[in-house]
This record gives sequence, structure tokens and C-alpha cells, in this order.
Amino acid sequence: MSIVFSSKARTLESLNGYIKTALVPVGVYFTVREWRDDQEASLNEIEKKLGDGPFIVRSSSKREDGYISSNAGAFLSVPKVDLREIPEAVNNVIISYGEECLDDEVLIQRMLRNVYRSGVAFTHDPQTCSPYRIINWSDSADTASITGGASGRLWQQAASSKFQAPDEVKSVIELLNELTDIFDGQPVDCEFAFTEENHKNDLWILQARPLILSHPPESDQEQALRLEFIHRKVERGMQPHPFLKGKRTVYGVMPDWNPAEIIGIRPRPLSLSIYRDLVTDSIWAYQRNNYGYRNLRSFPLMPNFFGLPYIDVRLSFNSFIPADVDDVIADRLADYYIDKLMAKPSLHDKVEFEIVFSCYTLDLPTRLECLKDNGFTSEEVKVFANSLRQLTNRVIDPKDGLLHSDARKLKNLSLRRKKLMQSCSDPIEQIHWLLEDTKRYGTLPFAGIARAGFIAVQMLRSLVEVGIFSENNYEDFFKSMNTVTSQLAIDRANCDKTTFLRRYGHLRPGTYDITSPRYDESPDMYFDWNVNPEVPKSNEPFSLTLEQMREIGEILNLHGLNPDAISLLSFMKEAIELRELSKFQFTRNVSKAISLMKEYGNIFNIMPEDLSYCDLQSFKDIHMSAIDPKEALMKSIAQGKSSYSQTLKTSLPPLISSPKDVWGFEWKKTSPNFITNKKITAPVTLCDTDKKLNGLIVCIPNADPGFDWLFSCKIAGLITAWGGANSHMAIRAGELGLPSVIGAGEFLYCKWSSASLLYIDCAGHRVDVIK
Repeated sequence: MSIVFSSKARTLESLNGYIKTALVPVGVYFTVREWRDDQEASLNEIEKKLGDGPFIVRSSSKREDGYISSNAGAFLSVPKVDLREIPEAVNNVIISYGEECLDDEVLIQRMLRNVYRSGVAFTHDPQTCSPYRIINWSDSADTASITGGASGRLWQQAASSKFQAPDEVKSVIELLNELTDIFDGQPVDCEFAFTEENHKNDLWILQARPLILSHPPESDQEQALRLEFIHRKVERGMQPHPFLKGKRTVYGVMPDWNPAEIIGIRPRPLSLSIYRDLVTDSIWAYQRNNYGYRNLRSFPLMPNFFGLPYIDVRLSFNSFIPADVDDVIADRLADYYIDKLMAKPSLHDKVEFEIVFSCYTLDLPTRLECLKDNGFTSEEVKVFANSLRQLTNRVIDPKDGLLHSDARKLKNLSLRRKKLMQSCSDPIEQIHWLLEDTKRYGTLPFAGIARAGFIAVQMLRSLVEVGIFSENNYEDFFKSMNTVTSQLAIDRANCDKTTFLRRYGHLRPGTYDITSPRYDESPDMYFDWNVNPEVPKSNEPFSLTLEQMREIGEILNLHGLNPDAISLLSFMKEAIELRELSKFQFTRNVSKAISLMKEYGNIFNIMPEDLSYCDLQSFKDIHMSAIDPKEALMKSIAQGKSSYSQTLKTSLPPLISSPKDVWGFEWKKTSPNFITNKKITAPVTLCDTDKKLNGLIVCIPNADPGFDWLFSCKIAGLITAWGGANSHMAIRAGELGLPSVIGAGEFLYCKWSSASLLYIDCAGHRVDVIK
């Protein structure tokens, strides 16, 4: 037997005595008409049925908890009310309804006592519309903390999970499953609380209403079939491998070539395939081996699970071990790195700085002491340190360092691009060679230069650790840099529009995204040409005392590193600046290739939006084979759209440490909640009633229902510092189809809210600062 949703009060009344997995607080409800006609009778019923309180007076309007619009939190609820305060509280709730409807209701319940956990739960994920059980809870007595925007904890689990949820939410999962049956499969949004009295724990359901989704959800069986495929792939990948060191692996979206940052969590097929081709299939390993690390050239670094890209962390850790390290030591190092990451999974985006030892630094002997605490002998540690020293010297040597040879390769890239574009080659031929040259003369040297850049930053940090640099020295060193970014700001102030776009027009938010306009394709979207920005101040040269120079020279000599003090400082500055310049250079080729793909698609009336679902292999097939090009593209697009629809239905954690993580996982607080699957580029503003907010991304630390006036403006997007996937703002944004980032955390919120222009890709879980 199933029941149907009604008002808040009537739905709870229907569930009372019917639902088995939770208790329903006893309540009294009446219509506005009944309250106006006989207030005394309503008060007598409250006192007779509920006692002397304290009470909570709750809204139960016909305009909330509906199938089309929830109006979540739109009307007033008044907690901690005693019997004599009820008339005022009821009248205030009725006033919050606005235009009075006599059939609207008011619900009175006794406040729960000894609440120790509360939250909200969904039977389906509002973003993917898939049957994921979503529980957002807080271990506190404040039953309104989660709906009011507090972040709390968030557990997500597939409907047909093979594994049990944590003890904290196990009974809530059972409640959601029962609600799904009771409401005949309709998506449900509920509020819950746990109480403890006389050593007895009870789960209470405080509200149940329809969960509004943008499209019908897939079935539990469809979801389970897809997750089973991912489970098997992860399970296979985590087995020992005859050509890899380490007993197991984990998968992450941020380690090493961090796809989450570069192409997003859910890139479309063209972005994903270009990035794989240019970097993660082979180039990454080829260059790392060139720099003296283990040979992993036949191992693609970035598998994907139904389109969600991940880094194989064991591969990454193997590739950071010098090639001359003994196999036995290498095996133990790989296991040690994995174990350390599992002990501190929050470091998954900082593995090279906090987990692995990939180069020699001035504080390395101290840092390597931890290996001795984990079973490595002093001799093994000494041999390992010597390998890192030799490898590092090959990179930072002032005469023959690898940094300079890689930098020289970049010159070939621009020369060959110019020659190619002046030729009579057709677009397909140009696309092929632009991307092939990108690998050989772009991403290959960039991978090396980026490696040198990592070494430079670690060396710089070690100067602080050994006490030669202060934190101010460290900051001043970076302030002295002359990067492409700083030059862009200078040129924007000094150059006319044509000159500026000639230099920087190839840039686009989302380097590999064909749907993202280049600067020169939509210049007015990115820049206000009617305003002349101030010329940025020149960077001040970095300087040290003679004593610091002497100390650097002595410590370099002590550690057997080749450069002198001046050469080391030059290396660090050059490596960091070249990393940005090399990226700027190779993206010219990528951007031009993508523009040519758009032009080629236009020949067959194929729009960029459709081409974004195409795989790069289709362009390779057209180049290499005598086939119908339109048919090849359309077939690839159709396959891409089908596969991407599966991508959008799938959620996985940022770090997969076990096959069971595929079925259920906790979202860490540093993972923002992206609402909708839309993309926007828009100016940013802080929330201010005095500003015109139309067309802007509005940033606000946290928001309760009192901020619903925002939705009366035509804002382009919303970012909050705090809030969960089930918070009020998340619900409202999902209903309105408003691209939003809810619960960004302090660090990212400060970064994004201080920007002038942002690019948000909700499906890809990505935000780029444009300026």
C-alpha cells in the first residue's frame, strides 16, 4: 500500500503509525479558517493533546512541499514556544504566508528532547537525478542547522549498495528505503532527528515531501549495473601488477596531473580524449623517464569510470621513484606512499609535497627520517637519498640541466605552427599536426619544465625549513616573478584591443573545452574595453643578504648539489616562470586545433555543442582513412552523448581507496556541492541589496530562507562558503536551474569571491578565475 503527499501536517499524520523505521512526533494542526473562527478551541486541543510544551509552531501551507515547487524554508517556523506564546507564534506563521489563504494550515508539535543528531535526507541525488541516498547531518541538538546552511557531514550511497552505511546513518538509509516504498518510488526529501532517553535511541521523521528533480530518475537496477562495472574495474586495478611496484593502488581526481583541476570531474568526451592524447596516455611517462625516474611508458595514467577521470595513484607513485633505485626498495616505497595517503586522504591533492620524495631538497635528510621509522635501514635511506641527489643535479645543473634543453624545444613549436598555418594543408591535416606537434614540442617539454618547477618550489620551501629563508623571503621570491599572468595584466593596461587579443586571444576558460569561447571570439564577455585599467606596479627584484648567499653556497656544497647560490636562485626563478610560459605556448596549438575542429564541423552544420561529445579518435580516423567524415563525426557524437548521459548519472568520491567506495562514500568538507550541470561565465559580486545583481554570480558566506530575495533577481549563479547538498539554497537553486556552488569552504570561497570574473562548469565540478 502506498500513500500520497499532502500538506506537511497531513503527510506526517498519514505516516504516523504507518511507518516502521522511524517515529513521528505527535502534532495538532488546523486551518487558518479554523484559527480565525475559534482560536480557543485550537488552543484547548493543543493543551489536551500535547501538554505544556515547549512547542514548535510550523508552517503547513498549500504552497510548500508540492510536486512542482517545494518553497523549502519560504515560510516561518517558530521553535521553543510555551503555551501562552502560541497565539503570537501562530499569527506570525500565518503572516509569513503573505496573501492569506483560509485553507492553509499551521502545525504544532512538541519540541523533541535530548536531540543528539539531526539532518536532511534524499532518496535521490538532485544533481544527477540518480537513486543515491543522500544524508546530510550534524551531531548537534540544533535540528535546523543543516537546513539553515551549516555544512555538517554528508554521506552518499547507491540505492542498491552492496555495503552497509556507517552506523551514524544506517537507520536513515532504512528510513529512506521505506519512504521510497510508501510513496511508490517517488523521490522523497525528509528531515530527521535522533534522540536519546533512558539509554534508548530513537529516530524521528520531522518532514517528508516530494523531492523535485529536473528529469525522471533512472531505476535502481540501471544504476547498480553501471556501478558493478566500475566496481570490477577498480577491483582489477587494485590487484598486484607484475610490472609495477606496490601491492595496491588508489584512484584520485587531484594527484599528479589532477584532472579535476584541468578538465573537471565530468569532462565531455572531446575534452577528455584530447587531454588523454596530449598528456596522460604516454607523454607524462615518457618525459618522467627522461628526467631519470622509472620507465612507465606503456601505462596510461588516467583511467576513467564511465567518463569520470581518475589518476592511478600507484602509477604516479611508481613514476616518482628514481630509475636506479633497487626493485626491493622501490616496492616498499610504493607501499609506504600508498599507506601514508590512506592514513591522511586529505593530502590527495598535495602528494608531491607531503607524501612522496621526488627530488633532493636541503631538508631531505630530516624528512627521510620517517622512512627509518617504517622499516627502512639507514643504508637504504642513504642509497635512496643519493639517487634523488643525482636525479636533481641532472635537472638543476647550471650548464647542462634538463630545464634548458626542454625550454629550447618550445621554439620549434611556434616555428612549426607558423609554417603549418601558412601551408595549403586542409583543416584535418592541420588539426593532426597541431596536436602531434603539441605532444612533441609542447606538452613533452612542458611536462619536463613543470617537473623542474615542482623541484624549484620544493627547493625554495626547503630554504625556509633549514632557516636560511624567512616566510617573507619566500613570499617576496614569488612576488618577484615575471609570469605570463603578470604580463597579461600589464599588456591589458598598455595595449590596444587588437594588439592585446593578438597576444592573448587564444586563451579560453577550459583549455580543452570546445564550447568555451576564446578571448578573441568573445572579447566583450571577458573584458570591459571602455575602462582603462591601471598599469600594475612593476615587480620588485628579489634580493638576499651576503650572509644568506654564503649560507646557501655552504649548504649546497654540503649536500653535493651542483649549483652555486646564484645559479640556484636563477634556476628556481626560471623554472617557475618557464612553467607558466610553456603552458601558454602549447595552449596556442591546442586552441587553434579546437578552433579548426569547430570550423570543420561547421562544414557539415555540426555545432560546437555537438562536437563536444565527439571523441578525438574520429578526427584521427578521418585523417588516416578514406571514410565519410560527416558520418564518422555523427556516429562519434551519438556514442558520446549516450556515454555522457551515463557520466552525468554517476557520482564517485574524490579518492577511491576500495571497490566498496563506488557504492557509498562520505563527501569531505573540502568538496563543494555543484548544483545543475550548466556552465556559465559571469562577473562576480558580494551579496548586497544596493547592487544590481542581474547577470552576476553572487557570493554569500551562508544563506537561510531569508535570502530568497536573491532569486527575484536574474542572477547568473550562486556561490556560498557554507552549505550542504541538502541545504535550503541547494534545493532552491536546483529547482530554479541556477548554476551554483554550495559549500565551497573558506579557502576556495575567499579565492572565488575576490575574483572579478568566473567560469563555472557545474557538471565538471570546476571553477576557473578569469580575472
